[in-house]
Amino acid sequence: MKVYGIFGDERVSQAKSPAMFNNVLKKLGINGSYVPFTVEPGQLGHAIQSIRVLNMAGANVAVPYKEDVMPCLDILSEGANIIGAVNTIVRNGKELKGYNTNAIGIMDALSSIDCDVEGKSALVFGTGGMAKAAVFILNWLRTREVTVTGRNEKKVASIASRFKIKSMSLERVATGAMPVNIIVNAAPFSMSGKSKEMARVIDAIDAPECELVFDLNYGPASEVWRQMAEQRGIAFMDGLSPLAFQARRTFALWTRIQVPPEDFIEALQL
Repeated sequence: MKVYGIFGDERVSQAKSPAMFNNVLKKLGINGSYVPFTVEPGQLGHAIQSIRVLNMAGANVAVPYKEDVMPCLDILSEGANIIGAVNTIVRNGKELKGYNTNAIGIMDALSSIDCDVEGKSALVFGTGGMAKAAVFILNWLRTREVTVTGRNEKKVASIASRFKIKSMSLERVATGAMPVNIIVNAAPFSMSGKSKEMARVIDAIDAPECELVFDLNYGPASEVWRQMAEQRGIAFMDGLSPLAFQARRTFALWTRIQVPPEDFIEALQL
């Protein structure tokens, strides 16, 4: 049996990835299993070493370890190195190589709804690995202007410097109209009960030119952003679509099998 897994904090137990990948493995007739692993702080290095020790076939990395995992790997893909975050690990013998399929998953999701960001402006919330992936792919797709914002001003400034984009404080986001066409939430806290500060900022956003609110979370975690978009009459997309698309790319790296994206989307709905 081939064993795959996803490493994250306690939130990994609520992830849809295990059910999705296990459904696809079953459909393809592959004798394999995809398992969520909760990794305690300070134990990430041991967790990554277990991929070799247990002869695992591959792994995903979830928040909050997408950046911290990089020094634990033997080699990084060009994309992962540029973005500064890893969500997929491929094992080749004892060698572990890190990839980032989050960025291309976001690109595929935007393409699936015919959303062309070229020449438009985007505001990205978040400072972690998903935010970096979102900023990278928006730049790649020739978005005219990308601005990043978040609760940690030091990390916001670091992302702005890394990708040569603008930064904005949450206070500024909450005051005055912004000429933004696309809002992307790449921060993990979207529920009003999780962050009242973020909920107040979201409620105060004034973006009359906004065409799409894209929350990379899904399920109850998308509650606040979904409500915000509905109240303003803006199109909304959650993170299920990019999850399916990035999973397809990840699966191809692990198995060299090209599975139609519809199979992963269907697997999420089972």
